[in-house]
Amino acid sequence: MTSTSEPRSTGYRDLVRRNPNFRNLWFGQIVSLFGDWFNLIASASLVGLLTGSGIAVGGLFVVRMLAPFLISPFAGVASDRYNRRTILITTDVVRAVVVLGFLWVRSTETLWLFYSLTFIQLAMHGVFYPTRNAILPDIVAPEDIGTANAITGATWSVMLAFGAAAGGLVAGGWGIYPAFIIDSATFLLSLFFITRIRYEPKRAPTGAKGLGVALGQYLDGLRYLARHRNVLLIAVQKASLTFFVVGAFEVIQVAMAKELFVIGDGGGIGLGIMYATLGVGSGIGPLFFRAFTGDRVRPMRGAIAMSYVAMAVGLWITSTLSSFGIVLFGSFIRAMGGGTLWVFSTQLLLNLVPEHIRGRVFATEYAFLTLAMAVSAGLAGWSLDQLPNAIALTLGSMSALILIPGAVWTLSILRAGKAS
Repeated sequence: MTSTSEPRSTGYRDLVRRNPNFRNLWFGQIVSLFGDWFNLIASASLVGLLTGSGIAVGGLFVVRMLAPFLISPFAGVASDRYNRRTILITTDVVRAVVVLGFLWVRSTETLWLFYSLTFIQLAMHGVFYPTRNAILPDIVAPEDIGTANAITGATWSVMLAFGAAAGGLVAGGWGIYPAFIIDSATFLLSLFFITRIRYEPKRAPTGAKGLGVALGQYLDGLRYLARHRNVLLIAVQKASLTFFVVGAFEVIQVAMAKELFVIGDGGGIGLGIMYATLGVGSGIGPLFFRAFTGDRVRPMRGAIAMSYVAMAVGLWITSTLSSFGIVLFGSFIRAMGGGTLWVFSTQLLLNLVPEHIRGRVFATEYAFLTLAMAVSAGLAGWSLDQLPNAIALTLGSMSALILIPGAVWTLSILRAGKAS
């Protein structure tokens, strides 16, 4: 029988104040995400200016997603075998160096370098993301996990808003390349905060090493998901979000900023405003719903079902393309739903997955979502180059298709309710 009582949790401010390990992880996340959105706005604007091709922009998002997908088996195993703090430090160092290489991309002849460096940067992100999620329950008390996850999710959204807006202003007002220098500096500042975390792994690395062993351990994680279908269903929610919405929407946003609502050099300021709107919406959504659900499992599942409806409505509003303000309003509603799904699905995994396999489960979840986003971005890039009235048509189709995984999720809730 499932308890209906709400777990005791700490207030947001109190957790940050009294837990220095979480505080430093959070500060590192703030500056790192700020630089990430600087980088994304500059990268998308640069490819658009150099090529003018929807396929090329779609290719950027494909590379950004395929890299973490390919690295995920090793990222998950490393996160479960080795010191998670050390992994976070290493990835920040590598990314700080790699993003400076974008300064040498000045023509279509050097786009190969751009895509190669992007692959390395996002491969490191594919290691960083599941490791950061996996370390969270190691540095906060069990009753504080919900609060810590809510802060982490809201921070992603807030920094999307501020970082994207600032990135758009820099790229559109001062030029694209200063954004890459700022991004490199943020990784170094993130590195500083993470080195201040006092953390020792619960288990020392044991057993044989090697590629075959790593793959075998990753397969153990897949077998865990196969045995626990309820966890698997949660782990594919972000993949549903990225396949039906996020991957295509990111490519379409670039086209809207470059062709329909041009503000700033190459539409950089307009693109930044659109990303900032998404950040505000994705931050408000989970905080709003959490005020009603707390950290209780069943209400959080219900909120995820409602998030699918919000995404469908927001996409339909955006598809009208009647004005820049209407597009921003629709994007805001869509982002409220997407942010709620993202934060609550992470919370459910943190509640259900044991420590010894947590890194592999989060890495597999990230593999699902990045592969889905790569396919979605590629299809959107193709549609922009091949279909008439592609922007409105694609957005309208997305608003209907996103209801399919929403219906599957809702049916799973109803069946679980009958079984209890």
